[in-house]
Amino acid sequence: MMSVRSSQRGSSFVARSAIALVLATGMLGSLGCGHEAHATPPPPSTQALAQQVSTEAAAAVTAAATPLAPAPVPATFDVADLAQRVTPVVVNITTTQKVQGGPGFGGVDPFDFFFGPRGGGDRSPRGPDRPMARSALGTGFIIDAEGYIVTNAHVIDGADDVKVRLADEREFAADVVGKDSKLDLALLKLRGASGLPVAALGSSEGLRVGEHVLAVGNPFGLGHTVTLGIVSAKARSIGAGPYDDFIQTDASINPGNSGGPLFNWKGEVIGINTAIRAGANGIGFATPVDALKDVLSQLREKGHVERGKLGLLFQPLTADLGKAFGMDAPKGALVSDLEPGGAAARAGIKPGDIVVAVNGTPILHAEDLPRKVARHAPGTTIKLSLLRGGKPLEVSAKLDALNDVEIDDTRSTRGDGSKAPAAANKFGFRYSDHPSGGVRVDRVTDGESELVPGDVLVEVNGAPVRDAKGLEAALAKLKPGTVAALKIRRGKITRFAALPVK
Repeated sequence: MMSVRSSQRGSSFVARSAIALVLATGMLGSLGCGHEAHATPPPPSTQALAQQVSTEAAAAVTAAATPLAPAPVPATFDVADLAQRVTPVVVNITTTQKVQGGPGFGGVDPFDFFFGPRGGGDRSPRGPDRPMARSALGTGFIIDAEGYIVTNAHVIDGADDVKVRLADEREFAADVVGKDSKLDLALLKLRGASGLPVAALGSSEGLRVGEHVLAVGNPFGLGHTVTLGIVSAKARSIGAGPYDDFIQTDASINPGNSGGPLFNWKGEVIGINTAIRAGANGIGFATPVDALKDVLSQLREKGHVERGKLGLLFQPLTADLGKAFGMDAPKGALVSDLEPGGAAARAGIKPGDIVVAVNGTPILHAEDLPRKVARHAPGTTIKLSLLRGGKPLEVSAKLDALNDVEIDDTRSTRGDGSKAPAAANKFGFRYSDHPSGGVRVDRVTDGESELVPGDVLVEVNGAPVRDAKGLEAALAKLKPGTVAALKIRRGKITRFAALPVK
């Protein structure tokens, strides 16, 4: 009301000012400041002008009092409609795990410890051998009308009892059908459920950065909470496992959202919300739904996932290593070592080869290689595109079975000091003969070097190095401005290091 009255006072002032201006103009015309009488139309009467200005002022007041149209939704779809459509396929998960009374409270229930025994029942302290219940929360989504639920493996790990609550408030007990710890995925089956709504599984392959996404979950036990965001990035590696390939999103994800769906604007699941960045706002991670589709049938039929492996060790290509191997851009995975008799060795792959594609799909980053290989079952034959000495090469490899535990020892070892190290050379490291052959790096004096103490140099640009004299001869052939590829043993593995020649 205050804004309307202010507008009315302003309009009256405008009207009075306009009338005064018109009167003044008429006076100036009568004093001879206007055109000739026959060329100038007679001025309107003061009453007519006042009526016109009052009408315009009233229209302005009416326009000001009319509420503005609602701002457009910050997305290219109806968010409320989407949330209403997808919420029925999202479930809240509560797990219970029995644990023995711990020493933290002397075997006493924490409630009893701080507030004394609760009324009724057994008032005696809980001994260290008396079980206690620990609960956890999570989210999942329905993929089959008969009650199959997808969630994260860490949501149900160690659980003795799993309860699932649907959007319509019905609650079911659930059994764990299968799980895959490497992708942090699990499949549950509700007992006695049928005729349930089912989530549509989309594709994460064509997902674009900047697309709007909707997360629905059970954060902090606040079931069926909807948050909107965008895809912030794709193919994120966060150190969660060997096949990290996360979708990053700024849709709010909190504890309890784990295992919940990330929807695209069509209402299709394109990711499974899995992790958050501690201490950060707007940084959450979801497992791509394509990874789920790769293993879903195995989870349902076998309860676990069997993956193929090549039997090789690889490393990323740095800019210097790429230059050393004659590449314009450091793309692909550099083979550093082979498992004797493994699939890669049988296919004729050698250390120093660069894998640039699997079945025609490019390997842009080294981490792409294990993900693309592991999508295939043991016994599958895949085609690998390689670069060897700068020349393209195609090979086929029949995959072996990947064990549940694969050890990749990347630790470095130090020399045993059996011989005094030589003086540091111009390449920034001290070295000496290694007892089993090759040249041991005893000290690194160049802070930018890829070498570490304990490395054993065995090749320079593909030429074997058996002792310090052989290394010196090989280094003497290098031209300034080039980059050499050093093959080294580091602990139990073999890898490559770039050596810029200054």
